[in-house]
Amino acid sequence: MYKLPVDLIKQALEEDGAFADITTLSTVPEEQWSEARILARKPGVVAGIAVAVEVFHQVDERVQVQQLVKDGASVEANQDLLLLKGPSRAVLSAERVALNFLGRLSGIATLTAHCAQALAGTQTRILDTRKTTPGLRALEKMAVQLGGGQNHRFGLSDGVLIKDNHIKAAGGIAEAVAAARRSAPHLLKIEVECEVLDEVRTAIVAGADVILLDNMTLAQMRQAVEVIREEDPRILIEASGNIGTDTERLAAVAATGVDFISLGALTHSAPNFDISLEFA
Repeated sequence: MYKLPVDLIKQALEEDGAFADITTLSTVPEEQWSEARILARKPGVVAGIAVAVEVFHQVDERVQVQQLVKDGASVEANQDLLLLKGPSRAVLSAERVALNFLGRLSGIATLTAHCAQALAGTQTRILDTRKTTPGLRALEKMAVQLGGGQNHRFGLSDGVLIKDNHIKAAGGIAEAVAAARRSAPHLLKIEVECEVLDEVRTAIVAGADVILLDNMTLAQMRQAVEVIREEDPRILIEASGNIGTDTERLAAVAATGVDFISLGALTHSAPNFDISLEFA
């Protein structure tokens, strides 16, 4: 279970002016209590339930929240997610921030589930990337997991991923891998990004643990997988770059035999999931 980002939630509430909601303070009596529900407007996978609960409690601890579903649950259109009871002012002032978190995170979880389903029955797994919203990485990667995906590196200290600019700066693939072997902790895998087959062969000889096939055609991927499996079966293979979230495209990439498909789109292009709050 992830740790609730209480400071981030507080910052979001302050950004929205939730503690000085002029409209609500001027139109709703302080003593008024109400009941409300939060519901999904379309089918999908929900993420951010616990975050939404914390949003309401930070505005007013008296708000009672009944959770009808858990994070990671598949829901139908018009299905209730949460029931609320408490001071009307608090419910109204917390509404937008709670829905923003739910919509963003559920959108990521739903898109991830869509992509993961395309790979059902294959050995290939869906990974996210570091292309996340600044400050929201922990939550967005949590949403990927809830949607059935897996996390790539959380941050730059989690693994060695030698990309094209590292290779240029180091003087070549062999030089970069050798330097990483000398400096990086021995338990970390070393991954090398390759765009053509010659680079793949060089990475194999250099002793890469993982090879990232970047922006390759399907034919190039198949050839690269064949070479890697023949030369060094221990090497894991990742595909990335302009793959997208189309199910047929994902299935075709998986059919090349790669172990992973990493998709920045899971976090940088997930559509908002339509969720509403309605007073009884």
